[in-house]
Amino acid sequence: MTLAQHFAAYSQWRAQISGVLEKFADWLVQNELTDAQTDRRIVQLLEKLREDRLHVAFVAEFSRGKSELINAIFFAGYGNRILPSTAGRTTMCPTELMFDKSKAPSIELLPIESRESNASISEYKRFADEWQVVPIDTTSAEAMQDALRHVSDVVRVDRATAEKLGFAIGDSDSAVLRVDGDGTVEIPRWRHAVINFPHPMLEQGLVILDTPGLNAIGTEPELTLSLLPNAHAVLFILAADTGVTQSDLTVWREHIGTAGGRKKGRIVVLNKIDSLWDELKSAAEIDAEIARQVDTCAWTLNLPEDQIFPVSAQKALVAKINDDAELLKRSHLADLEYALSEEVIPAKQEIVRDNTDAEFTDCYQRTRSLLDSRLVGLREQVTELTELRGKNKGVVEYMMGKVRVEKEEFESGLQRYYAVRSVFSQLTNNLFAHLGLDALGLLSSTTREAMVNATFSATLSGAMKHFFDVARGNLARSQGEVTEILTMMEAIYKKFAVEHGLKLGAPIGFSLMRYEREIDRLDHWCSTHINTMFQLLTHEKSQVTQRFFGEVAVQVRKAFERANRDAESWLKAIMAPMEIQIREHQIQLKRRLESIKRIHQATDTLEERIEELQHVEEKLVLQVQALGKIGQSFNDVLGQTVSGEGLRSAA
Repeated sequence: MTLAQHFAAYSQWRAQISGVLEKFADWLVQNELTDAQTDRRIVQLLEKLREDRLHVAFVAEFSRGKSELINAIFFAGYGNRILPSTAGRTTMCPTELMFDKSKAPSIELLPIESRESNASISEYKRFADEWQVVPIDTTSAEAMQDALRHVSDVVRVDRATAEKLGFAIGDSDSAVLRVDGDGTVEIPRWRHAVINFPHPMLEQGLVILDTPGLNAIGTEPELTLSLLPNAHAVLFILAADTGVTQSDLTVWREHIGTAGGRKKGRIVVLNKIDSLWDELKSAAEIDAEIARQVDTCAWTLNLPEDQIFPVSAQKALVAKINDDAELLKRSHLADLEYALSEEVIPAKQEIVRDNTDAEFTDCYQRTRSLLDSRLVGLREQVTELTELRGKNKGVVEYMMGKVRVEKEEFESGLQRYYAVRSVFSQLTNNLFAHLGLDALGLLSSTTREAMVNATFSATLSGAMKHFFDVARGNLARSQGEVTEILTMMEAIYKKFAVEHGLKLGAPIGFSLMRYEREIDRLDHWCSTHINTMFQLLTHEKSQVTQRFFGEVAVQVRKAFERANRDAESWLKAIMAPMEIQIREHQIQLKRRLESIKRIHQATDTLEERIEELQHVEEKLVLQVQALGKIGQSFNDVLGQTVSGEGLRSAA
């Protein structure tokens, strides 16, 4: 199965899940079993599935054949190179290839001058006017090539301007950027490019991130703070004719690799193995030389050899275009595509499976508990009425009094529920006092003030360290509030289940651990890129402060924003089952009392009422069965392993 086929199978699997969820939502509406909370959660699930993306990043220094590799893997079907691929630099700015059907095929280009502001790329994406748009004619490969060459545009500026925009200027001949004889420096014209292109895999949710090497990575922090860490796969491309250069090693150690071993989705590609194809050597000698290069790269990067894939992207592209199976086999591209298929797509599927399963199961169980509760209540009514057969009016009155007492006891017990609601509100306020954005805003203000007023490097460094210590402390205190809320809800769930027979199960848990890890990651990045003795001694205090808030603090805020959204959703989800069950129990007690009253007043005959309730019971049983089938259908789809055969058999 090719990478394209594997990804298509994954997309089909995702669509099948959406289909089951839509069927579930429709069924809830048809059976009048829906509520605002469940509706919202299903809608959010469907949106997440529709917006699901698989992010694959390509990272390399220039002249490693990165653009050619992207062409070979994804665009060979067009019969030509789509991305520019020539000697030297072709990708001058970070480039995203994706497809948004709401937009026409085009290239959106963010001018390099936007770096003068503190706004991140993700912030600029909200303002379409800040981008220059170049239309793409998808009917012509040549027209697409011409349009895509804009990504390589450069401008010449003086050294001061280049450094102001964040570029490191060297004076040696080996420097990536250096001042020419006329006193100018050649820099990228664009800060970021987004290519909206209707390629089948892009249409299915693939996003390709093409990065232009250390010069861009080092000057665009969002790449290392957000885009690369969040990519599901990162392909790091080396060249077989150069091996691991010093700049390659710097990129790997600082931005991609993990010391000592395998990291999911991190793949090293040793490209240009065709440079080792020597007609004067035997095939065995060539293979041995490639193997030596792989071994050397593995040792240098401290990786297992099976994580390094020797390929020839150029020969693979030629082979695919010319339908040359022998050349394609010799290029070894199929091995790399297989690794991407078998490692990245299943990992992505597992993430989607876990997230969807948890949400659906909770909604399903809530609906099932509601139906079970109705069924138990209804059967209790039938039993009560059946026991009244042949009984005199006094017995009916006794039964009516008994139900009335039960109703009063339940309503009296509701005072406990209202007290819980009051405590719940108080604990929620405590939670957001620590987790909320107001607290983070205050922390940011005090940290900025401390950094602006700092007279020594140690004070400046301490202010940044204090920022992370307080942020971590706020998360830890928030987790304590979460634990307290969960403990309280577990107790009240059990109490109402025992005393009133409510079917509540166990309240769903919640953890802030993922956000604690994110803060740790950002702290580590800050400690190695900003809060270092070298940076503090070689940069103005104002520059350090600007970098900290423009690059790091903004990412911390994003993490807290996500934590707040997740916490709010959890708080609604943990209270909703109890609210629904209490409301349902009240309705059932009221109906039981009304049924017996009507029998007592002879407005209904006993047999008529029993028969009516039995019909309702039959309907409820059918609803339970239908819900069970939906649940089984969901589990069947969710449990599928992404493969062409598996999905075809399930369809």
